[in-house]
Amino acid sequence: MRDNFGRTINYLRLSITDRCNLRCRYCMPVEGVDSLGHGQILSYEELLRVAAAAAALGVRKIRLTGGEPLVRKGLVDFVARLAALPEHPEITLTTNGLLLADHAAELKRAGLSRVNVSLDTLRPERFAELTRRPGFEQVLAGLAAAERVGLSPLKINMVPIAGVNADEVADFARLTLAHPWEVRFIEFMPVTGNLDYPPESRFPADDIVAAFSVLGPVEELPRHDPGAVARLYRLAGAQGRIGVIPAVSHHFCHECNRLRVTPEGRLRPCLFSDLELDLRALLRRGASDAEVQDFLRQAVCAKPERHHIGEADFKPGCRPMQGIGG
Repeated sequence: MRDNFGRTINYLRLSITDRCNLRCRYCMPVEGVDSLGHGQILSYEELLRVAAAAAALGVRKIRLTGGEPLVRKGLVDFVARLAALPEHPEITLTTNGLLLADHAAELKRAGLSRVNVSLDTLRPERFAELTRRPGFEQVLAGLAAAERVGLSPLKINMVPIAGVNADEVADFARLTLAHPWEVRFIEFMPVTGNLDYPPESRFPADDIVAAFSVLGPVEELPRHDPGAVARLYRLAGAQGRIGVIPAVSHHFCHECNRLRVTPEGRLRPCLFSDLELDLRALLRRGASDAEVQDFLRQAVCAKPERHHIGEADFKPGCRPMQGIGG
């Protein structure tokens, strides 16, 4: 599939639940949000139909997100069904890691390729402050389990926020010296308002690079995947590598290759646009596979050229990240 700007769309992100066992300050208000009812979210059968249609149209990577995907029962069987699609797309998962140690082995057996673990601090007390929940040791156990069963290359996603945790950038980068991991620093994205951190809390990509460069010589690596969004670096002698995702300061919209489906079946052509197409209604009125494919093509054609974060007239959207799937 190609959009109106010549971009090849081959990556689908499926948010399978809006529920989460953390309350991260840049994602949810302290009181949380009202969860969707069981009948409001897409069933696994409906999600599988979407995935199958997308794979038939050339999607080669499917990422499962949330909320926190590991809180939804039946996930392992769903992963197995995705992995069994005729096109054999790569199946990946983004998780906060709290439940990963319990499920890593069975997810690997089901066909999951690898995981991205979101972790914004290496300090237990700060973890509790940022997420409003305990669980730091559980996340470390999840990382160890994922590495042990071969869910690799293991990626850690860290969002540096000025005045909050940006002082840990070098500590995270140092992990790559001892582990064959990819530590990825993602610029804070003010997708929605009314959260604890304003847009001014963003720690720009250039500052991120400067912060880990104090550790020694840094080599910038070539990108072999044209759909990859991270700028890649390696510290001298490191086993792993560092990724920097400059979603705001140096946007990569011209390379965007993805579509997103929210838990209740809204298809978002762009993370930073409130435009949503009602996929659930189509599925539940008995649409054929061909109609689902046509719907996906229409969504691709609706992708905007770029986002407008940082511009004078930009306004954050209404939906928190937990309800989109990132």
